[in-house]
Amino acid sequence: MIVTLAVLLFVNAAWNLVVWPQFFKRVNRDPRARDASGRPTRFLVVHAVLIGISLLLAVVSAIVGIVALVS
Repeated sequence: MIVTLAVLLFVNAAWNLVVWPQFFKRVNRDPRARDASGRPTRFLVVHAVLIGISLLLAVVSAIVGIVALVS
């Protein structure tokens, strides 16, 4: 059961690390991401925060998966 949990956590971490950076590239290129003077809009800031949280969860998932395997 512990190994299954660890594998699930590693899959979650890998998925987040693969998907979210690519999504950020698309959000950053979106015309709504910057205003007329080139400053970031709320659209970009909100998405950057959500993506940052998802990447943090990926790191936490990987750490917990390692701890599950080691213990």
